[in-house]
Amino acid sequence: MTTATQPRLILTPWQAARIIDQARAARPQEACGLLAGRDGRVDRVYPLPNAERSPVRYLAEPQAQLDAMLEIEERGDEIVGIYHSHLDAPAYPSQTDVAMAAYPDAIHLIVSLADADSPVLGAFCIKNGAVEEVDIAIETFEQITG
Repeated sequence: MTTATQPRLILTPWQAARIIDQARAARPQEACGLLAGRDGRVDRVYPLPNAERSPVRYLAEPQAQLDAMLEIEERGDEIVGIYHSHLDAPAYPSQTDVAMAAYPDAIHLIVSLADADSPVLGAFCIKNGAVEEVDIAIETFEQITG
């Protein structure tokens, strides 16, 4: 999931845009999904339906989540992250997010739409109720291949 020094999440500009677009399209509900890859590098984004259909909570639809997790495993990847949106709150885990965090090895990516014209991404490790900010790297194709 992470490097030996400090965890970080590595996305392409396209992946970041896809997550933000999903969050905007899901309004007035929170959006959610999984990020698959290795060592913090996202190879695939899995948008999932929000079974809560809520503007302040999310719960990935169980069958869609299971299907995505099985595909991730079949591809030989791992879940590097779980993402969701905050419509009117900052890109920081809420008390509910911390209480519901069930995958301590996954990075939690939050996209804030509090300023609709300037979405903000925040990434965090949530373990045993403790929240630690994680660096996000947006890498271009040249950085990835070269």
